[in-house]
Amino acid sequence: MLKRCLLYCLVLLLVAVEAPIVAAATFKIATLAPDSTIWMKQMRLGAEQVEQQTEGRVKLKFYPGGVMGNDRAVLRKIRIGQLQGGAVTTGTLSDVFPDAQIYSMPMEFRSIDEVMYVRKHMDGDIAAGLEKKGLALLGMSNGGFAYVASTKPIRTIEDLKARRVWLPQGDLLGEAVFKAAGVSPVPLALPDVYTALETGLLDTIIANPSSIIAFQWHTKIKYLTDVPILFLMGTLVVDQRAFAKISPADQKVMHDVMGGVFSKLDELNHQDNVKAREVLVANGIQFVETTAEERDRWRQVALKAIQDMRKEGDYTMAFLEKMRKYIQQYREQNKNNAS
Repeated sequence: MLKRCLLYCLVLLLVAVEAPIVAAATFKIATLAPDSTIWMKQMRLGAEQVEQQTEGRVKLKFYPGGVMGNDRAVLRKIRIGQLQGGAVTTGTLSDVFPDAQIYSMPMEFRSIDEVMYVRKHMDGDIAAGLEKKGLALLGMSNGGFAYVASTKPIRTIEDLKARRVWLPQGDLLGEAVFKAAGVSPVPLALPDVYTALETGLLDTIIANPSSIIAFQWHTKIKYLTDVPILFLMGTLVVDQRAFAKISPADQKVMHDVMGGVFSKLDELNHQDNVKAREVLVANGIQFVETTAEERDRWRQVALKAIQDMRKEGDYTMAFLEKMRKYIQQYREQNKNNAS
């Protein structure tokens, strides 16, 4: 009888040891995106799906609108465990993995189609690079092209030099571009931009149309220079340590659901930026054209900025060359359709 009891206890112990540990977790995720934006609406829908598909084991709690600070503050809080994730720009992630911002190199892309073609080949490289640095990439989405918007028309680089231009705090890419152009920008946190435009501390910003609308900056500007300066990317990353604590099955749910959300955001953000341009026109914003010669000057400034960033180690040449290879590949395949 005693032997049977001991054998029964041993079997129970082995089952307990071999049984998978299914951990419950709440991922606290912060972002600068206002709560009313498409980004937040879609991420909340994704959070509901994750909670449902994991039977409540995994929950995502969002802190929108910059209540946890700017993107770099969010990354710091992820490192110390105060947050488990952030919906941040790739420029911010360059602090962790420099090549994360490769899609935002100034004036490299001509169209959204080029971006999507390159992303099919290189998103995985960025995810792998971030994972090595302790961040799991759950989603990446196009933010659209950013343009110069100002209270006075800007047609030339000389016009830009005379303006009070916003530089997001810690934006190394923007800093390199302005330095190459001979512009002395005004570094400010995003929540301070509206007030700065209102008081005249700023009179020029570089942003995508949907952000100009979302943050109400369109009420303070009058002109938009119709030259795409750089391409913006948004991401959703979570701390790899926290991610590893949930089961592989629940990790897959998070990857699949939030990856799907960000794929949908690609389409929705493009539509949002198109509509935002229409709203800007409806609100009296004038779109300023530049000459072909001036566009070439902007491209030369962009190339100098990229070279300067290389010297500072802000990206690796192998990544840039790989991206350019795919851009050229796309253009060769579609040269008959080029406008």
